[in-house]
Amino acid sequence: MTMNKLLLSDFDYNLPPELIAQTPAKVRDQSQLLLLSKITGNIQHAKFNQIVDHLHQDDVLVLNDVRVIPARLYGHKKTGGKVEILLLRKIGANARLWEALITDARKFKPKDKIYFKDENLEAEIKEKGTEGRVILSFNALDFQKILARIGKMPLPPYIKRMAEENDADRYQTVYAQKEGAVAAPTAGLHFTPALLETIKFKGVKIVPITLYVGMGTFMPVRAEDITQHKMETEFYEIPEDSARVINQAIKNKNKIVSVGTTTVRALESAAEERTNAVSGSQFAVSGKRWYVKAGCRGTDIFIYPGYEFKIVKKLITNFHLPKSTLLMLVSAFAGADTIKKAYQVAVEEQYRFFSYGDAMFIK
Repeated sequence: MTMNKLLLSDFDYNLPPELIAQTPAKVRDQSQLLLLSKITGNIQHAKFNQIVDHLHQDDVLVLNDVRVIPARLYGHKKTGGKVEILLLRKIGANARLWEALITDARKFKPKDKIYFKDENLEAEIKEKGTEGRVILSFNALDFQKILARIGKMPLPPYIKRMAEENDADRYQTVYAQKEGAVAAPTAGLHFTPALLETIKFKGVKIVPITLYVGMGTFMPVRAEDITQHKMETEFYEIPEDSARVINQAIKNKNKIVSVGTTTVRALESAAEERTNAVSGSQFAVSGKRWYVKAGCRGTDIFIYPGYEFKIVKKLITNFHLPKSTLLMLVSAFAGADTIKKAYQVAVEEQYRFFSYGDAMFIK
């Protein structure tokens, strides 16, 4: 791989379409788990529930506790033509005003309306943006309740089927709490309550943070020179209690284990250089001293090879799309050549890829 100049084509790989998981594993923690050493490149194979054997006492496991909203809606024009809507984010405190993607957006203009069957619900286009984006105003005061009733889980486009009833559960982590994501933090889909209890019993500390997963995570990279790509802003929240546990672990030279790339982006965005972060302790990473700052902020961090990780030392992640920013992040974490070889092995071993697919533990 040519790493002197970071080219989009360097992050491509061949994936047989049949390896793209269309449904979740029958049991969450029975997915396959590829164990990868970022130091040696050594690869082992396990079941996901065996991850407990590869975590150490006093590691801190950091979860993204965001909850996916049923963000996909199906409406129609006045003429009867179908319109598919993907809600992206609520605008301010107004529960009825949303940024969204709609099909055939170029055919709509401001003040046009979208109608919905079986509900006294309409959406008016207030503004038009780029790449199919619009601002929609819904007419129902109780829109959130209606959305919970008629909205569908926003399965990604590489899952070639409509969302089913089972997806409302399975495209959601068992620890999801804070509503507001339009995609699941999929590395967390493999955990069960029982597995989390087993991990706690071992002495691993488990703490939540939140990154409200939006389109920024999944926007395609179009520039051949990837350094020209700009991430969209997403918002994250790190509670004081979680920051305290994480910072104490750093002080004690214990490892921070991130569940998923969204968690990585939040933690690395919250890294702050300081000489006296916790009770006079020193945080040494490559001559710098870092800790995690609690609070709510926006981030447009783009992590690609050459990035120096400040907080995260181990990573649980799924297998990512070719040429995606997520593949670039894991390539930065483990080394681009190491990840390329691991993906080749995963293909040869018939691992299942993407959101409902299998997992990798990079340590």
